[in-house]
Formats: sequence, C-alpha cells, structure tokens
Amino acid sequence: MRSYRTLLALGTLCVLAAGCGNPQAEAPKAVASTTVGTEIDDTVLTTKVKSALFADPDIKSFDLKVETRKGVVQLSGFVDNQAQVNRALAASAAVEGVKSVENNVTLKTGSTTIGKAVDDGIITGRVKSALLADPAIKSLDIAVVTRKGEVQLSGFVDSLAQIDQAVALARNVDGVTGVGNEMSVKK
Repeated sequence: MRSYRTLLALGTLCVLAAGCGNPQAEAPKAVASTTVGTEIDDTVLTTKVKSALFADPDIKSFDLKVETRKGVVQLSGFVDNQAQVNRALAASAAVEGVKSVENNVTLKTGSTTIGKAVDDGIITGRVKSALLADPAIKSLDIAVVTRKGEVQLSGFVDSLAQIDQAVALARNVDGVTGVGNEMSVKK
C-alpha cells in the first residue's frame, strides 16, 4: 500500500510540474506517443496488476514481469505450469482499467540449482548493462529475465530496429544460451 501511495504522490508531482508552464509560450511539439496522464495511469495499472498477482498464493508473482502501455498489460517471465499462467492472465484481466493482457510467459523446464540461479542473475545483469550502454535503445523499457542461460526480453519499445538491436546485444553476452523476444513496438 505504501508503494501505491508513493507512486500516486510522484504521479501528482509530475502532473503538477507538467502543468506549470505557459502553453502559449512553448514551441509546437510532435504528437507524443503517450501523455503524462497515460504514463501515470499505466504505472498505477502495473502496480494494481502486481498486487493482484501477489495476492494469489497459487501464482509465483516474483517470477513474472509486468509492463503496461496504454492499458495493455504484458506479462512475461518463467513459471512452473500452465495453471499459473492461466491464473496470472485471469487475475491481470480482472484489474479495473486493463484493456487487454499479452501472454509472453514461458513454462520452466527442469529444475534449477542455486549455482545456476546465481549465474542467471549475473547474465541478467550483463544483458541489462549491455542494453544500458547502447544509446539507441531505451533500455529502461525492456525487462530482462534469465533462466538456465536463456534470456527473455519483454516490454514496449519504439521500433523494430530497437528490438533487433536488443536481441543482438543480448545474444553477444557471455553465458547466454538463447534469447526469447517478447518485446512489442509501441502503438
């Protein structure tokens, strides 16, 4: 609940800051793909969906990534079985304000050792660093999850070129055995 209040306070500050300028004095701008209000709404929806997933004991919510763009929720990550996927999709779709849910969740295969989990964490960090280092990629829009060396990239990006570049960068990271592309171009 505290994180929801923090997000709400930050969102309010953003709206206030955006509304303080004199609109007549500003130069004309290209049509924005989203507004500050839409970004805040998406952040609130993401938080509500994460809360709904966390509230369901049958869903391993920490294994899921949630991204939202204009009310479209994208779920990605790795879970144990199809029942968890189905429950996560239903819980996400039931959140008020969610227009649709994209299922980019992958089923886990086999068990993971503690050593492998640590290796996956290191690979995730390396992939995130590679994405951050490339100025052509909005890396903060891309979620990275790794399981047994397989990297899954998800989120909403500006173009197919960004998708291709992100996948290429991830493939070149030491320890990556495969890359799953679950990214979508922003609409």
